[in-house]
Amino acid sequence: MVSKLTEEQIKNYQVLANIIRAQSCRMTTRSKSYHLGGCLSMTDILVVLYTSILKIDPKNPTWEGRDRFILSKGHAAPALYAILAELGFFPMSWLDDYYMDGGHLSGHASTSVPGVELSTGSLGHGLPVGVGMALNSKVRGLDYRVFVMSSDGDCNEGSTWEAVMFAAQHNLDNLIVIVDYNKIQALGRSFNIINLEPLAKKVESFNWAVKEINGHDFNEINDSLLNLPFKKGKPSWIIANTIKGKGVSSLEDKVESHYVHFNEEELKIAYNELGVSF
Repeated sequence: MVSKLTEEQIKNYQVLANIIRAQSCRMTTRSKSYHLGGCLSMTDILVVLYTSILKIDPKNPTWEGRDRFILSKGHAAPALYAILAELGFFPMSWLDDYYMDGGHLSGHASTSVPGVELSTGSLGHGLPVGVGMALNSKVRGLDYRVFVMSSDGDCNEGSTWEAVMFAAQHNLDNLIVIVDYNKIQALGRSFNIINLEPLAKKVESFNWAVKEINGHDFNEINDSLLNLPFKKGKPSWIIANTIKGKGVSSLEDKVESHYVHFNEEELKIAYNELGVSF
């Protein structure tokens, strides 16, 4: 099934994505923290997931039947916090004290925050726990799905590949991995640190169903997430080709976007580019 979005749907997604990006810029500026580039690269995927795909209830975040989303790249928490606040999981005012003493929101994703399923940030942990959650759903006869957002760095970890093997062995077709494949990690280009290519062929060889998409094309994101699992009996792996720092031209595809925060003047320029102000 191919699903094509209307112009109005795309416009609505883009408006929300710009808000989430602007919030990520604002939060990291106020707290003088980092990891902005990786927030901006995954934003479009988060918007589609949280507004159209995930079975969740902001008024009842621990509802047993909910779909689970794990941000394995937990250092990109600002974007996740921003969309959770937009959906009403917690007050918008919490974003004001992100990563500050006495604030509600820690620098990395934390289960102390309503809507966050797993405390993450140390790479390679998200998928193994996600596999356990997916297995639990199967064993208990439940129908929730588990979505794990991973990164280039996550895919360097041995624990990730152990989980990949286990998931295929147990036919966890309720498990979906989305790799925010922006091809930059920490202080360099991924192919210079640990080259993951050919990533799709590697994952397929572990008996997963794989689809490669443009992680900034709302039609492609929506269509891939609506047609899950890609193959019955196999876990699904989405390689979302993205641009680090997407949406703010001074950061796009820049290695330095991983460890950057704006000053107030730069923040105003980013707001202007995104068409958002607070």
